[in-house]
Amino acid sequence: MAEHDFQSAIAKIKVPMLILDQKWHRLFALGGKPDTVKDLETKENELLKRDAELKKELKDLKKVKESLMASVMENMEGTSDLVSKKLDDDKRLLEECNERIAAAEDEQKDLPAQTDEVNRELMMATMDFCYDKLRTNSSEAEEITNWIKDIRVQLKKNVIRKHNREINNKEIYSYMHDVFGMEVLNLFDMQNGDFYIGIADDKIDDAAPKKSTDAEVADLSNVDLEDVDLEAVSKETKESNNSEDATSDESE
Repeated sequence: MAEHDFQSAIAKIKVPMLILDQKWHRLFALGGKPDTVKDLETKENELLKRDAELKKELKDLKKVKESLMASVMENMEGTSDLVSKKLDDDKRLLEECNERIAAAEDEQKDLPAQTDEVNRELMMATMDFCYDKLRTNSSEAEEITNWIKDIRVQLKKNVIRKHNREINNKEIYSYMHDVFGMEVLNLFDMQNGDFYIGIADDKIDDAAPKKSTDAEVADLSNVDLEDVDLEAVSKETKESNNSEDATSDESE
């Protein structure tokens, strides 16, 4: 929308008194109000406070005016100097009262327009803040989404690597059993018992309910296998195993 059309449309909108709306205050509940909004809020509060003061002042002045008019009417027929002086004082006070009433009413007439102008400025400042926050939140949410997706892929890869190690352990132990027999294996188990055959989580907490390999993978990630470079993972596993074999040969 063109700027001129936008401003024309905004000018026709009736903006509610924002500082009196609790939901407006909630817009800033997390990050607090920026200085621009605080300044406009203070200005609007002062205008509303001044309006309330003028209403009370006018109410009091009109009561005084009624009293003075009654006093003037009462002393109109008086001829003594004392009555005459009272009449002159009342007329002077009445004139001052009328001037103050007129000034208060003139000021009061301007307040709605001033308040509306500040309220509209407050609306614009609020919208600037909110839309900036929406854009920032959207950008950060997108970054977090991408991070989660990457972590899930990495998690899937590590789950596969973990399973490869477990399978390799089971194969090694099975072949050792077939080659050397259980009796010999039991002796070496007691001497070299710092290893585990099976799912690592079972060793950590025997009391916890056991999960199947497939169920564990489903819990860890929702990423499809298509997202994982299985060939690269398999290659990495083979390289790791070859490295371990080379280390073993060197030690011999």
